[in-house]
Amino acid sequence: MAQAPPRIFSDQRRAAVSARSARMQQASDAARFILDDMAEDMLERLAFVQHQPQKPLLLGHRHPLLATLDGDPALSARIELEQPYPQGGFDFIGCLGLLDTVNDLPGALIHMNRALASGGLAIAGFTGAGSLPVLRRIMLAADGDRPAPRVHPHVDIQAASDLLQRAGWADPVVDSHTLKVRYSSLQRMVADLREQGLSNALAMRTPYLGKAGYTRALDAFAAEADADGRVTEMFEIITVTGRRR
Repeated sequence: MAQAPPRIFSDQRRAAVSARSARMQQASDAARFILDDMAEDMLERLAFVQHQPQKPLLLGHRHPLLATLDGDPALSARIELEQPYPQGGFDFIGCLGLLDTVNDLPGALIHMNRALASGGLAIAGFTGAGSLPVLRRIMLAADGDRPAPRVHPHVDIQAASDLLQRAGWADPVVDSHTLKVRYSSLQRMVADLREQGLSNALAMRTPYLGKAGYTRALDAFAAEADADGRVTEMFEIITVTGRRR
C-alpha cells in the first residue's frame, strides 16, 4: 500500500489565504505583479502554440486577463487538486498558483492530466524554490535560536520536470524566470504576499512572533537594505506545460 504524502499544507488555511487574496484583489491598488506575470505568460504560450480552447478549465486565481478561459467557475470551485476531477474532457486546463501549496504534487499533476481530452493542453504557473531568499533570512534572524516554519518550502525546476515525467504528461516543458522587486519596508513586502495569495498555508501552526521577534525582523530587513534603504527580493516563477496523449 502506497504511503500517504506528508501533510505539509493545510487545505483550510490554503482556502482562507485564497479567499483573503480574492477580497484584497478587488482594491485598485492591490499588488498583482506575480499574478499579472503568470496570466500574461499563459496567454503568450497559448498564442504561440495557436491553441484556441473550446472547453477550458481555469483553476486558482481568477485573473481578468483569463476571463475567456474561465469556462465554468462553479466547477472550478469544486475541484480538489489532489482528487480526481468531477468532470473531464477539457481541451485546456490553466492553473495560476495552487500547485505550490499541495501536499501531493505528483497526484495533482496526474489528476490534471487525466482531466484533459486526448491532445488537450495544460499550463500551470506557480512560485518556485528560488523565491523569497531575503524573507527567509529575515525570519530566521527574527526567530533567533528557535526557528519556526514561516515561509513555504518550494519545488525547484528539476523536481518539477521529474514530476511531469512521472505523471505521464506528453511533450512536457518546464521553465522558470525570476522577478526582482524592491521594497522600502518589511510591511509592504508582507502585504504584497497576502494580496497575491502567497502567505502562510502551512499545516503546522507557527508561534506568534512577538514584539521582540518583530523588532529583530525589522533590524534584519534594515541590514539587507542597499544604500537607498531598499531591499531587493526575488520571486521565481515556474511554468509547466504539457499535453495528454
